[in-house]
Amino acid sequence: MKKIYFFTAIGAAFIILLSANRPIPNPYGLKQGAAEIKSISAISFGPDGILFIGDSKSAMVFAIDTKDKTMVEKATATEVKNIDQKIAAALGTEAKNVRIQDIAVNPISKKVYIAVQSNDGTPLLLTLEGDKIVPVNLKDISHSSISIANVPGDDMKDRNGRPLRDQSISDLNYADGSVMLSGLSNQEFGSTFRKISFPFSDKQEQASLEIYHAAHGKFETNAPIRTFTTAELNGKKYLVASYTCTPLVLFPLDELKPGKHVKGRTVAEFGAGNSPVDMITLKKDGISYLFMANTNRPVMRINYKNIESYEGTLTEPIKESYGTAGVSFTNLPAVNVLQMDKLDETQVLVLQRRANGDLDLYTARADRWM
Repeated sequence: MKKIYFFTAIGAAFIILLSANRPIPNPYGLKQGAAEIKSISAISFGPDGILFIGDSKSAMVFAIDTKDKTMVEKATATEVKNIDQKIAAALGTEAKNVRIQDIAVNPISKKVYIAVQSNDGTPLLLTLEGDKIVPVNLKDISHSSISIANVPGDDMKDRNGRPLRDQSISDLNYADGSVMLSGLSNQEFGSTFRKISFPFSDKQEQASLEIYHAAHGKFETNAPIRTFTTAELNGKKYLVASYTCTPLVLFPLDELKPGKHVKGRTVAEFGAGNSPVDMITLKKDGISYLFMANTNRPVMRINYKNIESYEGTLTEPIKESYGTAGVSFTNLPAVNVLQMDKLDETQVLVLQRRANGDLDLYTARADRWM
């Protein structure tokens, strides 16, 4: 009997040893190596510390495993003054040679990630460790990628001579198991919404978009969504999107099917001469609010209940220069906000150009915005 126990113990130890040396299953199909990213247009977090990177230049989406999975319930407030100068110093250059493309907060760890493009075209992914700026090694990282179909060619330009390829990804978010992309295609109706399941496969969905732009007084199909989020309104899921010259448009997500041409419902015009740059949703006392940062307007607050109760659609031109129409909004005392993300339920991470020209990254109390 003792021999049986002895050999059973040896067998169990052998199995444990084999298990220790066996590779851990990879549920997302990631591989270790260099992520050949040529540009960073937008970033957004998905599940389990996976960061999605939209690369317009190579017309690809990358999924990067940050391995950043330590749960933090309440984030520590962030404050980095003159962050562009600190990034430039870390890279051995000047602030004028770097551009912050996007910021994203890991919802698990509350760690901040910063997408930067240098003047020579080199894309960089950085993270904050306390007040230290640390590069993420994209040359040896667990990742996967997928090419985007039907993007503008390298030689295609807009009427101002700017490469249309740069607008193949204008914004990127993750929801309900899919990466969602806005941008331009090379199709007849250029404005495009793409949906790509994750883990990546050969399947990707693409729908073309059309809106009535009251500030311009016409229907448009070739201007890309600048920033978007998703929301459930009256029990139905919608893409909530805004464009240059600031219309706010709703698209039912269940209508954005492969090959479909979808007309959005314009529920507001927030003023011409402006481009929206970022959107987040915050909740207080059970009421959800949409916050939108802009190039030439303050941060705007929109009560989702007002969107739900607005049953019409704008179909007439705005007659007054820079006038507004549709769903009401509130201007907050926050101008020149370039990027923002939800740090946790009580704090917002804000990248803002101050009146004195300084570019600061800091935490704002959410209750002061609502």
